[in-house]
Amino acid sequence: MKAIRIITIIILFFITGTAVLHAEKEPKKQPAPAAPSRSEVKVPNSVLTITKENTYPNSTQDQPYLQPSEWAQKLIETSNVDIENPNLIKILNESTVNSAPTIGLRATIYLGEWPLNYSSTETSPNWEFQKINTNYFDNRGGTANHQIHYVQESQKAVKGGLTAKVPHAEDVQKMMLIKATEKSNLPLAFQTIVGAGTKKDQVYNISPRRMGYLYAYAPAINEKGKVTYGEVYLVMKGTKRSIVVKNVTSQGVGAWIPIQDHVHFGFMATETPR
Repeated sequence: MKAIRIITIIILFFITGTAVLHAEKEPKKQPAPAAPSRSEVKVPNSVLTITKENTYPNSTQDQPYLQPSEWAQKLIETSNVDIENPNLIKILNESTVNSAPTIGLRATIYLGEWPLNYSSTETSPNWEFQKINTNYFDNRGGTANHQIHYVQESQKAVKGGLTAKVPHAEDVQKMMLIKATEKSNLPLAFQTIVGAGTKKDQVYNISPRRMGYLYAYAPAINEKGKVTYGEVYLVMKGTKRSIVVKNVTSQGVGAWIPIQDHVHFGFMATETPR
């Protein structure tokens, strides 16, 4: 009887120990990260795409996002400030540091002052950013409706840009373009061109005794936010490599970014010239 009890205790101990061991080995489940919020811009019916009709083929604007290499990603994760600048990430991707242990190795390498990240606070559209064309017909002497449609009379280049001077403007523009595109879900570029002879088939009626004006506008996104700057150092201690950012500053910044291959139309019929 005593032997049976001893065997039973051993079996229970083994089962309990195994359960605890499995519990220790099983990784704790982390809560799923919240999906990033996306404030997609709603395009009104008065805005039409001209991607197929545009006689000037705008090149598709590839977003300047650069995927960090495995080594660069590990290095970025050591930084005390978020790093999103594509140009800085490119430099880290193209750099290699020997990780072999070196007795007494201590080095701090200054990589320069960089705009490190951009935080967007507002992404709003201006559908009449720049007037690019006017089609006109005088039907004051007519007895029936006259139909007109959009025909681009001359080639127009629409340029955006930062609303104020900031250090490293090109890097800042790239980060702002990425965020504005993600939030608006629209094809954005700091320059878009509408070619001469571009047409749309949509018809606008001008009644008798009236003059008709069809205005075409290039729309744009007004992007506002904050850019963070800092002095970047690569710190090496033995086999450890890390990034340290010093003298961190922030600055408000704004930009106009045209919406590529989109046109906003405004039609007016009037008895008097405009």
